[in-house]
Amino acid sequence: MQKTEKGSKRLFEEVVENGLCTGCGACLTGCPYLVTYEGRIVILDRCTVRDGDCYKHCPRTYTDMNAISEHIFGLPYGDEEVGHASEIMMARSSEAAIVKQAQDGGTVTALILTALKEGMIDAVVCTKMDENKVPRGVVAHNKEELLACAGSSYEASFLLEAYRKIPKDNTDKLAIVGVGCQTEAVAKIKTFHPQNSVNPDHIELTVGLFCGWALRPSRFHHYLKDICDPKQVTKFDIPHSPNYTFDMYTESEKKSVSLDDIRPFINPACEYCWDMTSEFSDISVGSAGSKHPGWNTVIVRTQRGQEAFQAAKKMGLLETKALPEERLSHLKSVALKRKRTALRNIIKKTGNKNNLLYVGNVSETITKTFLKD
Repeated sequence: MQKTEKGSKRLFEEVVENGLCTGCGACLTGCPYLVTYEGRIVILDRCTVRDGDCYKHCPRTYTDMNAISEHIFGLPYGDEEVGHASEIMMARSSEAAIVKQAQDGGTVTALILTALKEGMIDAVVCTKMDENKVPRGVVAHNKEELLACAGSSYEASFLLEAYRKIPKDNTDKLAIVGVGCQTEAVAKIKTFHPQNSVNPDHIELTVGLFCGWALRPSRFHHYLKDICDPKQVTKFDIPHSPNYTFDMYTESEKKSVSLDDIRPFINPACEYCWDMTSEFSDISVGSAGSKHPGWNTVIVRTQRGQEAFQAAKKMGLLETKALPEERLSHLKSVALKRKRTALRNIIKKTGNKNNLLYVGNVSETITKTFLKD
């Protein structure tokens, strides 16, 4: 039987042209044919590679959920609403400079700064907004560079393009900070090593970010320019419920629009994402909810995540407290709703409940659990 080609051609047919591209950047693996242009992946020429890393590591091609779960956690993929978790609590940075720059509680910055200080890592792949507030993947090596990456743009960043550009012979110990689709791609990269990239065994820590959706940069920025000068924006924010706004801060004022006004700019691929809490990371961080402003919810998933978290506490960079039961229940409820919505959208798209697109090797029992009303 002739081997089925799984390179850029199939990637475009199954993912990009099918409305599933998340903009994670995993496919930009030194390939001369794939580039980014105005917030999307484009192909410059025909590629004849039959077993391309671009296809293999994309989070929206078939994903052996059990294989990557076994690799990361030593367990097959389970039916937990927020994925595998050894501990869930609340945390925030105890350093004023970090809190001032951070999106919310500063926990991610504190974790990465700890890992750098303790020699756990030498650098971190994270997202930084340029002067026009367009997010891009960068590699940060110190506190100054790390603080420059604090905050959120709520846009797809092609984060992993920065990882793929690291020279193949580089031996730096790395951390990667990203949302669910990005950390899933990292998990695939770590499980199925790339042919032409830095050794993924050097990725010592993956910090996942909670994510509800991402905006498409090109379309959103056309809209943003009618509201304010992007160069003057110092922070974007979506305040907790019962607020329903998207806020833009400058040095002198805050401008707010309804979330309904920006929903048209959400990447359609987000409708098919079932991972709100970055389940394949070592440690996940997100908002603690409206009753606890300035705090983060933290999900410790692996021994590596636990070591970084405990080290940050020991260094005095993090303070913690228990996550109230009602907030934990709310988190699980929202995460489960996300899974159910994504699965229903996938089935609606394929027209076949047995064809779940990228969600592979998930048992029928688990699928029924997630789809049960």
